[in-house]
Amino acid sequence: MRDVLDDVYRRWQAGETVGLGTVVATFSSAPRAPGASMMVAPDGTVVGSVSGGCVEGAVYELANEVVAERKPVLQRYGVSDDDAFAVGLTCGGIIDIYVEPVDRESMPELERVVESVRSGEPVAVVTIVEHETPGLVGEHMIVWPDRVEGSLGSSRMDDAVADDARGLLAAGRTGTLHYGPDGQRRGEGMAVFVNSFEPPPRLLVFGAIDFAAAMARMGAYLGYQVTVCDARPVFATSSRFPEAHDVVVDWPHRYLKAEADAGRIDARTAIAVLTHDPKFDVPLLEVALRLDVGYVGAMGSRKTHDDRFARLREAGITEGELERLSSPIGLDLGARTPEETAVSIAAEIIALRWSGTGRRLAALSGRIHS
Repeated sequence: MRDVLDDVYRRWQAGETVGLGTVVATFSSAPRAPGASMMVAPDGTVVGSVSGGCVEGAVYELANEVVAERKPVLQRYGVSDDDAFAVGLTCGGIIDIYVEPVDRESMPELERVVESVRSGEPVAVVTIVEHETPGLVGEHMIVWPDRVEGSLGSSRMDDAVADDARGLLAAGRTGTLHYGPDGQRRGEGMAVFVNSFEPPPRLLVFGAIDFAAAMARMGAYLGYQVTVCDARPVFATSSRFPEAHDVVVDWPHRYLKAEADAGRIDARTAIAVLTHDPKFDVPLLEVALRLDVGYVGAMGSRKTHDDRFARLREAGITEGELERLSSPIGLDLGARTPEETAVSIAAEIIALRWSGTGRRLAALSGRIHS
């Protein structure tokens, strides 16, 4: 929903009612992950996507019906269903899409959600998408790490779901949870969708060089909060890195340690070391390889790589810690330019994040989306 949140909020502020379709569950090779959303406005405007084009037409019609009837619907689309095939989901997957009317009456808490997202405060929107009591479908609860607003229908339901929602929020995950009808952890009868809005992951680029400028552009494009850091003030300037959210003049290892000590580094953080200078690289990698982060890569030739590993071993880095280092950085794409190199590095980050092979899809068989 993050991609359409600002558009939904503008309509909400104007007093309009929009239809909002959200992917709440996927099976097999579904094209979009849970949380992907599509908004249909009263004037017919469409923002967002739930399937990359497969079922948008059907969801558009359903959204208009839901707004007219003010009754949310959980709809499944898949190739095993003749009607679903007719609307175009030919990718082999199955998706559950929850479509609801959104306005000031149905979601009065939306303004607080938007405020939290814009300020970087983690927040989750919890919605009952299926219940044996139809009148409870569509009930919302907003969950923050330290508080809750709204209710799903009973204190037992609220307590159970809030605890689990905080767990998903802390992990940066979005998904559907199942309970008994009153929040029992065993049983069936209620499904709730937890839509987590955690701050965007960070990409830390060390080394204020031309490759860093291309990497900053790529990271921002992929949705990362990008920081470029270099100890040399003549190179580390905002004018040289306009796409970076922050440009920091500091010794790389000192800056990274301070950010980690302040709790601003997490398991989603990606670190790209582009300095290929041992006086910067080695102290920085000593810190980076001992942090719980999603990616650490270092640029350099094979000779630089061998020298770097020898220095890191001398500094006390273990073989297990060295195995976490992507060096030389990136995938073998034959990249030459800074922009091509940035694509190579980004491709490796994506592949490691989603357990991809980095091989050509044409040479593989089986599911594309795992």
